[in-house]
Parts: sequence; C-alpha cells; structure tokens
Amino acid sequence: MIHISHLTKTFCSASALSNVNLEIPDNAIFGLLGTNGAGKSTLLRILAGILNADSGEIFIDGEKLTDTSKVRQMIFYLSNDQYYFPGATPQTMLFFYEKMYPGFDRERFLKLLSDFQLDSTKKLHTFSKGMKKQVFLIAGICCNAPILLCDEVFDGLDPVVRQSVKNLLQNELRCRPFTPVIASHNLSELEGLCHHIGILHRGGILLSREITALEYGVHKFQCVFSSDEREFLFHALTILRYEQRGFLTTMLVRGDFSEIQTILASRSPVCYESLPLSLEEIFIYETERIGYDIKELVY
Repeated sequence: MIHISHLTKTFCSASALSNVNLEIPDNAIFGLLGTNGAGKSTLLRILAGILNADSGEIFIDGEKLTDTSKVRQMIFYLSNDQYYFPGATPQTMLFFYEKMYPGFDRERFLKLLSDFQLDSTKKLHTFSKGMKKQVFLIAGICCNAPILLCDEVFDGLDPVVRQSVKNLLQNELRCRPFTPVIASHNLSELEGLCHHIGILHRGGILLSREITALEYGVHKFQCVFSSDEREFLFHALTILRYEQRGFLTTMLVRGDFSEIQTILASRSPVCYESLPLSLEEIFIYETERIGYDIKELVY
C-alpha cells in the first residue's frame, strides 16, 4: 500500500499540493482525477522521486520513500511528455531500462512492441505522441516494477489502442502484484477500468473511494409513463438527476433498489428498466453532497 501523509509542495508562492492525505491500495487500479492544474502531475513526480515535497511523508508497504535504489526500483513513472536520449530508439531504451530494473523482461518488451506494431529500431522522435506513450507504457509493464505511475496515459491514443492499453493493464493485474496509478482530467477515459478513484482539487484530496462503495445505493432507471408522474416521483423518491425527453423519463435515484422498483411499479408504467451507472453518474451524488459540481472538477 502507498500511504501519503500531510504532503505539501509549493512553487514560489503558488501551492501545488496542500496537506494531501491519501491511501492507494495494492493490486488495484487507482484513478487520480482532477482538472489541469489540480496537482496530479506534481503528486506523481513526488511519488516517483523527481520532486521533493516541502513537508509530509510517503510510505510504500510500510517503508518510507527515500532515494535508495531499492525503493526506486519499485516504481516506474510514465510522464505526460516522455523523455528519452537524443537519437534513441525503443531498442536503445530497452538497454537503459535493463540497467535500471533488474527484472526487466527483454523478450516480452520486443513482443509487445511487435503486437502494437511499433518498430524497435525506429527513432523515437519520429513517433507520434500516442506511439511514444505506447512504447514507454510497454517499458513500464516489462520492467516488472510493482507500482506504475501514469500521467494522462490515454492522451493521444486512438480508441482501438486505448482499449488495448486498458486490456494490457487489466491482464497485468491478474498476473502479478501490480498497482497502476492513472492520473487523468477525463472521467470517461477511466470508465470501467479503475477499482478506486480519488479527486484532487486545488492541491487537496476532495474525495477518495472504492468504486463499489460509490455505487452502493445509487441506481439509474428509464421509465415510460402514460401520464405526467414528475410531482409524485420527486415526492416519493430521492432523485439526484431527472431528465424528461418526450415520454421517456431517465432518473438517477438514491435508495434501496427493491423499494424504488415497488414505487415505480405502483404508478403502472408502460415500461421501466434499470441501467448501469456511468462513472460520472456515480460521482454526481458524492460530489454534490459535499458541495461541488462534478463538471467543475473533472470533464
């Protein structure tokens, strides 16, 4: 587990992180959400040892994060803008990461490059941003470090490659001890991927929850009624979101699932059904409950 305690970082007079307290569990995909400038990149860079915090502590499996190579070999950092040697190729980076990470899997690295149709001998500076991200993500997987820090990893990827990257992360999680931390400003990019979510806002942690805990007690229904039932529904149910399009009513409702069904059935709808919640819908109640609009925090 990664345990972050009272972490603070300022640049000149600007506060990037302010008293951040956060726990990131092992062997689960953690999504770190926040708008641009919320402090996501700063937090990841401190975790990776690139920046030093002004105050606070970080522990990994109970061991304090320091500059020792033992701790550093537990972490691979994938920045939003990849850094590499002038004239480097994926093959060049293979040699570099073999020196940095004793567990680096050369054969798997080359195979995954081939699977993603990336030329291991081609100069990295000729690659698109999305292709570079794929190369370094593959390196992060193949170094076999237990912690992978990803800053906007899906930025620049087309939908097909984005899904392939998600599959790669999920498969890796099933095969070995592995904790990916994915920072993003876009909820939809993390849809169906993360087990835990945290929202970083103005340098502080606004919310940190397990997805299943967020889902508990919030349900989405689509209904068709033969008459206007809006007044009754708002009186009988705890409605978080309500949308009416013609005869079709879509609602986000908090409460017991069976009780909601009983109330809806009592109005003799033409039809009604329960729908899966999106990640944005899951957060609507949680963020509004503490006084924020989710659309102002992530988009």
